[in-house]
Amino acid sequence: MRTTVDLPDDLMRKAKCRSAQRGETLKQMFVRLVEKEVGADSSPAPRHRVSLPLVPAKDEATIELSNQQIAELLDQDDAEHLTTDHLKAQ
Repeated sequence: MRTTVDLPDDLMRKAKCRSAQRGETLKQMFVRLVEKEVGADSSPAPRHRVSLPLVPAKDEATIELSNQQIAELLDQDDAEHLTTDHLKAQ
């Protein structure tokens, strides 16, 4: 089957050089690469579970914060960083 593919000039030059280095025609190289890609396993790579160490706390104290309190703390932290960065720039 014939088809037309619009490739950037630089990529086409590199493809021609690579196929010549391998001793194959451009068509053979494209067929090989497309077959490799199409034949590749399309399922996603298996995910590996990461184990992180647990650091024991001295006491079992927990902090309960609402979403609003978290947002306020983040805003306060941003403001502190902006102020600090502004002072450093002067």
